[in-house]
Amino acid sequence: MAFAFHNYAVPVFLSLLAVIPFEGTGGSHLSHKNRRERGNPTPKSLHFTLFQHESRNKTGFVTVNGVEGSEGKGESSSLFGTLLVFQDPLTAKANRSSKQLGTAEGTSITSGLDGLSCISVAKLTLRVKNHKGSISIVGGTNTFERSDYPVVGGTEDFLFVHGYVTSSPLHAKSSTLVYEIGFHLYWPPYPSPPSY
Repeated sequence: MAFAFHNYAVPVFLSLLAVIPFEGTGGSHLSHKNRRERGNPTPKSLHFTLFQHESRNKTGFVTVNGVEGSEGKGESSSLFGTLLVFQDPLTAKANRSSKQLGTAEGTSITSGLDGLSCISVAKLTLRVKNHKGSISIVGGTNTFERSDYPVVGGTEDFLFVHGYVTSSPLHAKSSTLVYEIGFHLYWPPYPSPPSY
């Protein structure tokens, strides 16, 4: 008897599903305009500038020397293959004694035979404009020019953040390098909750 009931149960169940109305599944085809009219906020963004201070043998250390015989182009260049690790303060102004608002920590490997370009990976821990957390960046660094890094991740208030960070060298004293770091961060808009 149970076998006979099983033969009829599946078609009856499927026919019941066909008559039950499904609500809330058609909202995915709405245009951006309609979503904004329904109360979805515009994307949130944050733009600001900090200054990174790297002091040789204090906040930045060469842990692997590069290949002997690869010629660099001056004092600011490194031998090919040099591995540098750093934990640098990020301040509000170019002056090292200004308020510290974060820390940049990471690695940089000299990847150009001329000693002027590197591959860099960094985590920037921030406490700025009512936001606290870290962002991760990866990219190529040029010793004398502005460099752009995509944001590849974030934590705490910077979770799900997208955007990019720029790094521009300001000046290099004998043992200290100062970079102007521009942040261009964007959070995606989230859909408004469905109304039933």
